[in-house]
Amino acid sequence: MILYEYPFNERIRTYLRLEHLFRRLGVLIAREHPLDHHFALTTIFEVMDVAARADLKSDVMKDLEKQKHQLDGYRGNPSISLDALDSVVRQLDGCFSALNAQSGKAGQSLTENEWLMAIRSRVGIPGGTCGFDLPAYAAWQHRPAAERQQALAEWAHTLAPLAEAVFLLLKLLRDSGVPQKMVAERGQLQQTLPQGRTFQLLRLRIDPALEVVPEISGNRLMVSVRLMHEQPGEHATASTQDVSFELTLCA
Repeated sequence: MILYEYPFNERIRTYLRLEHLFRRLGVLIAREHPLDHHFALTTIFEVMDVAARADLKSDVMKDLEKQKHQLDGYRGNPSISLDALDSVVRQLDGCFSALNAQSGKAGQSLTENEWLMAIRSRVGIPGGTCGFDLPAYAAWQHRPAAERQQALAEWAHTLAPLAEAVFLLLKLLRDSGVPQKMVAERGQLQQTLPQGRTFQLLRLRIDPALEVVPEISGNRLMVSVRLMHEQPGEHATASTQDVSFELTLCA
């Protein structure tokens, strides 16, 4: 099954982008080829660009506090495991404390590294990190893989508090939804959203054997799914078949 996710607001959109970058970074650092480590470094710079938004850190900390307050409301509920509840609250507290202890934006300490910033200034230029442009960077790429991995891990560590907080918030958000089986009649589905709840994320699972790609749009009132047949190099066409899939709304 292929999972597609659609955020209903800009804050969740930013969290999903950061999650995507952090997951990519973990995969690339674990590899040994210099090219993988080049893209690991550019991924660190991408995270720094996304995290440069002035209110991101405060938004994350507010969401951590909000989640903790909601979970505290479940205390005394006999159907809720107190040990499990306390475990999640401790994770929220840990993420909040780690972010709060970090001065400035995520990765701000890396901006004091002139060597890294010289590379960062060149990565946006096509071919800008060639050996004749950055000979010191070319020399670093020829160092042993273990040495490069250690350096990348140290640089990525400055982003760890943000990564852990984003992963936890998205996990709690996803766990709040209940999957439902849906059918898009003649390839289209429009559904009015239940009132009284503010949904933040839509998750759609679909069988890749159906060879359709969902075009999703939505707001606080309704959601629309249009299934398309898309092939590389070919014009996309709308599906006219009834298609089954799994839909989850997360608040």
